Amino acid sequence: MLALAGFAVSNYFNKVKIALLEKGVEFTEEANYATKDDATLACSPLGKIPFLRTDQGPLCESTVIMEYLEDAFPQQPLLPKDPYQRAKVREVSLFLELHLELVARRLYPQAFFGGTVSQATIDEVREQLTKNVAAFSRLARFGPYLAGDSFTMADCAGIVHLPLVSLASKTIYGEDLLASLPVRDYMKLLGERPSVQRVNADRKTSLAQMAERSKKK
Repeated sequence: MLALAGFAVSNYFNKVKIALLEKGVEFTEEANYATKDDATLACSPLGKIPFLRTDQGPLCESTVIMEYLEDAFPQQPLLPKDPYQRAKVREVSLFLELHLELVARRLYPQAFFGGTVSQATIDEVREQLTKNVAAFSRLARFGPYLAGDSFTMADCAGIVHLPLVSLASKTIYGEDLLASLPVRDYMKLLGERPSVQRVNADRKTSLAQMAERSKKK
């Protein structure tokens, strides 16, 4: 059986978890907080999560894991059959992660973890996100899903990344830099899916447990 290593607060862990649930693939979860012990580094050389244990060996990098799942478990496909349309789904997913989530991630220390980000970084991220959100609006279809009328890999990414980008920008700038996009309706639609409900519930439980452990320290 597959084992997905990571923790329920990680958006990249949850991206893969949603794919597994959507495809109906049996798996277990293995708690790993991106430790750098030898056992973790043997599966993920930088100690990043998630990583996936398979019967043939481990796989790291969420995008690689998603592609593996699509190849190994073609039931309930998360990519269209047409090569061009498959590429368009990958295009939306990659753009979202490279040009929205990873840009906004520079704000996370201050937005979510009680840290401080320099004003220069805050200003730079705002400029980049404003430009990149406008570009994303030309690429994403929200029809009603990110890449069209079917739930795909792009939505496994969208439902976990877009809320963080939105919340981080509201926390730091006092406004949602995704407000020009129909993200609220999109999140409401995807929130009706059992896979998303499961992931959201598990994340909420994990956050509560982390808060409780923090109080005891």
